[in-house]
Amino acid sequence: MTTGSQSAIMASSIRDQPAGTVSAVRSGEVMATVRTRLPGGQEITAAITREAVEDLGITDGTPVSVLVKSAEVALTTS
Repeated sequence: MTTGSQSAIMASSIRDQPAGTVSAVRSGEVMATVRTRLPGGQEITAAITREAVEDLGITDGTPVSVLVKSAEVALTTS
């Protein structure tokens, strides 16, 4: 991860960390949604603060790692 002129290596216990490229950023007053396209064409959307988008320099085309941590995943059928 690179922020500004600094470079950092981040260690994490989160195992699901697909790499992708930001395809859209929609900012509101406080929150933003960041859509990321994965290499296989799938998209993941994250809701983060607008301040985080600015601090991380996230724009369309920014390469990112998507850290996925979930306490529960549920499915249903009709």
